[in-house]
Amino acid sequence: MPQDLKERIAKAAERTGKTTHSFILEAIAEKAELEEQREDFDAEADARFKRIAASGETIAWSDMRQYLSDRVSGKDVARPVANKKRG
Repeated sequence: MPQDLKERIAKAAERTGKTTHSFILEAIAEKAELEEQREDFDAEADARFKRIAASGETIAWSDMRQYLSDRVSGKDVARPVANKKRG
């Protein structure tokens, strides 16, 4: 491990009241958690895309954007309904 990285880790660990070893283990655990979340996200995205491709049903972005904007504004609005794309 490069010396400058060792020093940065030691300073960060000291600021958080942890040992260098504990700090490194926590960082590794956090990185592993992020990668597991990314894997779950990718799997969910793939599954949703397969459902869209199989059904041909989508929601127009303009409808979804309006729905999300209304929800953020606190409005109680119905979810948009997916329709088959007409080509």
